[in-house]
Amino acid sequence: MRLSARVDYALRAAAELAAAGAGPTTVGELAKEQDMPPKYLENILLQMRRAGLVRGQRGPEGGYVLARPASEISLADVIRAVDGPLANVRGERPEHVGYRGPAESLQQVWIALRATERSILEEVTLEQVSSGALPERIRQLASDPAAWD
Repeated sequence: MRLSARVDYALRAAAELAAAGAGPTTVGELAKEQDMPPKYLENILLQMRRAGLVRGQRGPEGGYVLARPASEISLADVIRAVDGPLANVRGERPEHVGYRGPAESLQQVWIALRATERSILEEVTLEQVSSGALPERIRQLASDPAAWD
């Protein structure tokens, strides 16, 4: 699985907002905390706002806040907001990609991959990431030495 810089920045900014609680956080503060370019981050936050994940507040006390509780926003929600559907093949959903002959079963592999990705990314919430309290299943998967190869 390859995550774009856009997804990486979105997830890191969302985790910062989850940790910040109810108070707004500026783009500058988010960018500084996670060492990200502010202009690029602003565009990402606009996409997240359009997807209903964050709200912007104007004024001297302005900034961004999560639009829903962090416990209700999964990593999959954030990824879809900035990058579109999970696990696509050449920009298409796996069920729309067809193969012939010996490669025909690859479509099933891509669909299974998406299902596995989805099961993990939809299980983990921003609250769990920001607090470090990941689900036991995720901790077990990550602690397997083979996972690091």
